[in-house]
Amino acid sequence: MHPFSQIDVFTSTLTEGNPLAVVHDADDLTDEQMAAFARWTNLAETTYLLRPTADADYRVRIFNTQRELPFAGHPTLGSARAWLEAGGTPRTAGEIVQECGAGLIRIRQDGARLAFAAPPLVRDGAVDEADLKHVLDGLGVDPAHVVDAKWADNGPGWVAVLLDSAETVLALKPDQALFGENNRVGVVGPHPEGSETAFEIRAFTSSPGGEDPVTGSLNASIAQWLIGTGRAPSSYVAAQGTVIRRRGRIHVDQVGDDIWIGGETVVGVSGTVGL
Repeated sequence: MHPFSQIDVFTSTLTEGNPLAVVHDADDLTDEQMAAFARWTNLAETTYLLRPTADADYRVRIFNTQRELPFAGHPTLGSARAWLEAGGTPRTAGEIVQECGAGLIRIRQDGARLAFAAPPLVRDGAVDEADLKHVLDGLGVDPAHVVDAKWADNGPGWVAVLLDSAETVLALKPDQALFGENNRVGVVGPHPEGSETAFEIRAFTSSPGGEDPVTGSLNASIAQWLIGTGRAPSSYVAAQGTVIRRRGRIHVDQVGDDIWIGGETVVGVSGTVGL
């Protein structure tokens, strides 16, 4: 038996964010057991907390229903919350260091909110014309509404598309079978000035349901892109999950050279799992 948590991420209200399954003390589990349980939970991601092998507070392995990921955002915040709830104490007050496939990720504690430092992109730059056509065909969007598009991949494989407005983003009804090999597509559009949130985000993946409720890795790479090109201020709040009746809120802050992606987390389930 292993201690088990289910955490709702990027929300202060259970059921309005993105759920994450977390298995604690998982050093004895095999790769096959981890992958099988992740398929069984049928959530976007399931994580496993292990003893660190580097200069970190803990190590995490992140699985979706199809493969292991080197990094993902909502599993980072949810795993940190689960580790803290289980009695974890950071070696440095106010900052947690997580070891994962992408290296060491810093997580800061800001009251009830946790935030991770956006990792560097592993793939950047323009999307070639053929790939972009597949993406836009899949989104079903008029090219006249497309402001820009680029690779914004910090591990999971994101192609990001900037549209002219949040209204255009919310109206999308994609046919993901047309995306081609680029099956992780993120879309962003600005809300009108004075709105509660600055941007609307949607993330389309091959995970169950096809649309991710709230996505830390995508928001991190989009923030690096938009802030770096002057299209977004150094601090803003983005909304995600609206179309699928979630209310995710992602807090973005640039501090020096770091971009922090933060959100609140809620413990929804605590117990044990018979692995």
